[in-house]
Amino acid sequence: MTTSRAEAGFQRALADFKSPTLNLLHGRYAPFVVAMLNLVFTADRPTVAIADAHTEIGDAAEELRAAGYDEETERTLPAGNGRDICRYWVRVGWLVQQIEDGNEVYRLSAQAVGALEIAGRAGGGRSRISGSRVRTLLDAVEHLTNSAEPDEEQRRAALLAERAAIDELLRQAETQGFEPIEDDQLLEEAENVLHLSRELPADFARVAESINQMQRAVVAELRQDVRPAGDVLREYLHRGQHVMEATPEGRAFAGALRLIGDPEQIDQLTHQLHGLLAQPFTRHLDRQQRADLNAIAKRVEQGVNEVLAAQRGASHIITAQVRTHDPARDREVDELLRNVMSGLHAWMRVSGPADKVEPLRRFPTADVGNLRQSLSDPQPPGTPAPLRLAVNEAQFDDGDARAWGGPDYPALEEYVAGLGEGYDLAEAFEGAAALTRRPVDLLGLLEITHRHGMSEGERISVVETVRPDGTKRRFAFGSVTGNGAGNAAPQTGQSATEQQHEEPQHD
Repeated sequence: MTTSRAEAGFQRALADFKSPTLNLLHGRYAPFVVAMLNLVFTADRPTVAIADAHTEIGDAAEELRAAGYDEETERTLPAGNGRDICRYWVRVGWLVQQIEDGNEVYRLSAQAVGALEIAGRAGGGRSRISGSRVRTLLDAVEHLTNSAEPDEEQRRAALLAERAAIDELLRQAETQGFEPIEDDQLLEEAENVLHLSRELPADFARVAESINQMQRAVVAELRQDVRPAGDVLREYLHRGQHVMEATPEGRAFAGALRLIGDPEQIDQLTHQLHGLLAQPFTRHLDRQQRADLNAIAKRVEQGVNEVLAAQRGASHIITAQVRTHDPARDREVDELLRNVMSGLHAWMRVSGPADKVEPLRRFPTADVGNLRQSLSDPQPPGTPAPLRLAVNEAQFDDGDARAWGGPDYPALEEYVAGLGEGYDLAEAFEGAAALTRRPVDLLGLLEITHRHGMSEGERISVVETVRPDGTKRRFAFGSVTGNGAGNAAPQTGQSATEQQHEEPQHD
């Protein structure tokens, strides 16, 4: 039976709509997906930590549900939390998980970038054909024709004709000047530049994904390779070192890298874009167009870095796999993994939503082989010698420790006993020996006075204390009169309050 043209075209369309790009735009929740991906992933934020993405998308979904955008009659939002939504997007190919600086992150897949570009192009901007787009096409065809021309004389003649045309334009400019270009034409040129730039992120992502796919294929081949180790090492190390040349996308990128890989070229592009935004015609661009125009250089630089990072990662993984290549072990590990996956698939077919995986209660019996008939005695040959007490051997200088320690209670008790009744605590402290005039000694003196009995006055007493290092601090407190060491009726005391400044050391 011969397939008709209509049937063949329809089958091709069905296959196209199964791709992640068109599936995203054709899906039931397409507006939500496009909005969230544009919201979370920007030119300044090409990758997002997994936990942050789950939180942001989950919060946005809850906000939209609360606003009534998910009615029962017309469900426009996916079910589940942010984690569930992101995992589904990974499964269908809209998000890619990867490790970046030791952290798990999400980034947009090439298909998702392409879908967002299509949605953005359809939602805004001019849809009419423009002279700039036609000229871009004609220039591209002319460049392709000249590049494909095998006759060197023909190529030389084309270059001479191009130079003659430029010389003629210069002569006209010298005699007549340059004609001003209308704003509408400049806007068409700007929109054409934006149109071309929107396709670049998807192209870069596609190159990076092709490299990663090639790396996975190489590792899979390596694990099944049973050739001699020398042959394996030579071949796969070469493939790891030339990973960029292993895919058509990588080889095409290598050509583009010669144009945009130079940092000076990126700087020049940035300078040109900033100059464009300063021109009067750009006031007719909306805010998003101006932002997109300003971000072109950054998008190009990010795309180049993404591809180069994928290249380095693939080379590192392939090289590491080659160095640790063990065919027997790799086949055993692969067999175990296949058994685990097949067991999971079989369990999922017969399990319900609430079923749990039965945990492993015991390990299989291990074949230990031959055991030693004699074992060394685990006991030590003898008891260790007892520790020798050396009380009198250690010498400690407690002078500094005592100076920075607590109040000298014996000296203070003796000092208070000689004061008699009715002494003023501030005057008593000022008259104490220099070694007992530390801040802690003031607190100790107050404690002893409180224990022997004291009375409080209304005036404020101020005393100056001296630290062991010679620095001085002043304290202010309500006046206290001690009743003497002979009376032991305790009363409510008052703690000193440190005055918040420190005096310089005096000689």
